[in-house]
Amino acid sequence: MKFKSAIKPYHAAAGGLGSLEATTRFVIDSKNALKNMRNLLRMNKARGFDCPGCAWGDDNKSTFSFCENGAKAVTWEATRRQVDADFFARHTVSALNQQSDYFLEYQGRLTEPLSYNPTTDRYEPISWDAVWALIAQHIQAMDHPDQMELYTSGRASNEAAYVYQLFGRMVGTNNFPDCSNMCHEASGAGLKRSIGVGKGTVHLKDFDQADAIFVFGQNPGTNHPRMLHSLRHAADRGASIVTFNTLRERGLERFADPQKPLEVITPKAGTISSSYYQPNLGGDMAAVRGMAKALLETQRQRQADGQPGIFDETFITRYTQGIEAWFAQIDATSWATLVEQSGLTEQQLREAAGIWQRAERVICTWAMGITQHKHSLDTVREVTNLQLLGGHLGKPGAGLCPVRGHSNVQGNRTVGIDEKPPAVLLDSLARHFNFEPPRRPGHHTVDAINAMLRDEVKVLIALGGNLAAAAPDTPRTCDALRRCGLTVYISTKLNRSHLMPGKASLILPTLGRTEEDIQASGRQFITVEDSFSMVHASEGIGKPLATTQRSETAIIANIA
Repeated sequence: MKFKSAIKPYHAAAGGLGSLEATTRFVIDSKNALKNMRNLLRMNKARGFDCPGCAWGDDNKSTFSFCENGAKAVTWEATRRQVDADFFARHTVSALNQQSDYFLEYQGRLTEPLSYNPTTDRYEPISWDAVWALIAQHIQAMDHPDQMELYTSGRASNEAAYVYQLFGRMVGTNNFPDCSNMCHEASGAGLKRSIGVGKGTVHLKDFDQADAIFVFGQNPGTNHPRMLHSLRHAADRGASIVTFNTLRERGLERFADPQKPLEVITPKAGTISSSYYQPNLGGDMAAVRGMAKALLETQRQRQADGQPGIFDETFITRYTQGIEAWFAQIDATSWATLVEQSGLTEQQLREAAGIWQRAERVICTWAMGITQHKHSLDTVREVTNLQLLGGHLGKPGAGLCPVRGHSNVQGNRTVGIDEKPPAVLLDSLARHFNFEPPRRPGHHTVDAINAMLRDEVKVLIALGGNLAAAAPDTPRTCDALRRCGLTVYISTKLNRSHLMPGKASLILPTLGRTEEDIQASGRQFITVEDSFSMVHASEGIGKPLATTQRSETAIIANIA
């Protein structure tokens, strides 16, 4: 007997009518359609809230400034479904562990603080006052401050993250494992070693001026769809979009803008990538070095012929060092090695180098296809070196652009979520708050998991996120979470980590990005930082689902 597959090949362009249909389904399925339609109109707008999805910048030009992913995040947050004591009266933790992650999140918003009862295998209601007392009891019972781990999701606001790091350091630890340890850590470390700061060097408007945009290891159509608008606009005005991606991602091939009616109702779509190269997994560094080798050969040939070189010699002399040592490494790397490691032909690498050479302004962007390898830091530095050759830093339409995933993972690091904090941060905290913060490095995510497995963690507080699902070795991570003395999860929705309780466990329901936060001083707003180092105000507009939900900042402040 033959069964019809539920998954059909997708031949259309990314975006377009399919994106609009999916967005409509999300809105209707939330059981709160009118509220979510209003939410979407205020997302990524002044006097509105920042998208809880990705960290792509806001252009402030479009009528609708959201994508399918953003619509999904907002509508699933602003749902009427609730996970409360009645829900857990019907479901044990063991039974829920048999369900999918989709099922868990689909059940709705967490609306009241809950404490795990190992006898009944259920979460049961607990008052906020009892929550503060229980957490304080466990923290005060620690033998030393490093028995506490403070995990952070990239969706936490700057304000919550700042209070969080201050609380941890006043207790006496730099144990701040966070989601950045598992995604763009190599970008920050590589850029810091190369140019002194671990952030990108471009603004969103630079995409309107670039002559060539090189895209390494990214799938914008899935992970940050609003980037496709910027790439499409650049391609339409004649910029070369050069993609290095092991897979052929539809969004990097063709994109139909959902905001253009003609492209929604017809097969019309715009081409994104003018050149598309498919390197080996982890072959991007060899590909970039191959481009540099081709460019260096051209540079030397032109100099031998008495012609001007193709490198920005003034920029190199004024702003760089060590170029001869890098050239020696390039000379020592044979074309045969570059072809074997990159998975591309010498001709393809020379073609890509030619596009870079002819462009006056070049942007290089990348995401986790670059940063998830053992040699990721070196790859980031290789891309940086390529850009330095042409002086493609510090001028309009050119630069380096690591594209972050979570909406505020960069902002978290800016305000102090760092297990290896810089001395200038610690010195400032010491002066302003009149205490001596710890100076020794703390735990990153892998260190924290290993400490849990050694039964050394008495308190784990997770400010958002889903560590059980986010860490690469899921069974090992789940075992680690169960070994903690107390696990505290500050969350909007149910997820896999909640089902791995420590010896004691709390789930604390927090407000979402879309919801208003009213404190004694009045209406509050928070801030987030995007991939372009721009800080945006974000103010929720919807009424919270329950009076027992608290803002992240309020929860951390009360724990402290």
